[in-house]
Amino acid sequence: MPSAVSPEPLAIPKWKRPGKTNEKLDWADIKVIDLSTFDEPGGKQKLAEELRDAVHKTGFFSITGTGFTQEEVERQYDIGQSYLNLPLEVKGDPKYRCDFTQGNYFGYRAAHEKTVMGTEVLDIVESVNMPKFIPAESHEPFHPYLRQFRSEIEDFSRRSLELASKVFTLFSIILELPEDYFSKRHLYEDKSEDHLRYMVYRPRSEEDDAKVQNTWSRAHTDFGSLTLLWSQNVAGLQLKTPAGEWKYVPPVDNGIICNVGDTLDFWSAGYLKSTIHRVQRPPKDQAHIHRLGLFYFVRPGDEVDIKPAPSPLLRRLGLVGEDSEAGKPVRGLEYVRERVKNYHNHTDYADMKGKKFKVGNLEIEDEAD
Repeated sequence: MPSAVSPEPLAIPKWKRPGKTNEKLDWADIKVIDLSTFDEPGGKQKLAEELRDAVHKTGFFSITGTGFTQEEVERQYDIGQSYLNLPLEVKGDPKYRCDFTQGNYFGYRAAHEKTVMGTEVLDIVESVNMPKFIPAESHEPFHPYLRQFRSEIEDFSRRSLELASKVFTLFSIILELPEDYFSKRHLYEDKSEDHLRYMVYRPRSEEDDAKVQNTWSRAHTDFGSLTLLWSQNVAGLQLKTPAGEWKYVPPVDNGIICNVGDTLDFWSAGYLKSTIHRVQRPPKDQAHIHRLGLFYFVRPGDEVDIKPAPSPLLRRLGLVGEDSEAGKPVRGLEYVRERVKNYHNHTDYADMKGKKFKVGNLEIEDEAD
């Protein structure tokens, strides 16, 4: 009988994790939550209380005890690096690109094709977004080069949402909702805009960065419910504190940086904060590095209504009324697609301070002053 041994992973160049900066930076105080205690008696309730302040005040936190090994994480970086290092005529095949005219963020986004802040300086973000591996998403762009790694990518993708579901359980407990209230609105088998992302920032000259206020990615909130960012050492990600200060998000060894997105902010009537963040030119000892990132972006199911939830806590706080579910529905697909169009379907990534974005009765301020 043939052996059931798994085939060896395809050999590709190894990604090398950059060292941490030696410069003294103004780091944000980020709560670290160890999920390894999640299934212990009373574990979920204890973790929810640990998380409450972080998601209410800053919207950013880190998780450890995730079940992902460093080898598994670094293999995803290997795959992302190998794809993003392909020639542009290969990775940038039009059949596999994002279609921002339709608000479709699945596929490849090229760097150096749009300008920034009305200058001649070019955008330096390059990425590929891979949809969930379900029949309903099989028509979405998934580059042939990546198909040879499909089993590894799919496993990582599915486990990412399983991990996010634990975080959603904690959010439900915080809001005094049934524990599965949010997780059942983000099921892997349901059609949604979820995606696993490989993304790299291609460094600019110091002179060009100065022309755009050292901006590598302009200040924004995330469009979906929850973002998972596997922690990396190149500084640059900053969050805006409630006091209006910009602080660097610190790396967490073997951890994942998480932040609340717009749709969870809407569901919680603003109790869970979708925090404004940006990426700036890294410090001098890292400014030359091609900053590679690994993400999972969780979006609500396409047909899920994202207006405020019937939370007893939110009612006691006066954030929602007894008729909170009576308003006109805004569906997950509708909000996310419109937001993607609003953000990306332009030739220039402009400064959006004070601008608002609205779908139905749901409104966010793109970047607060």
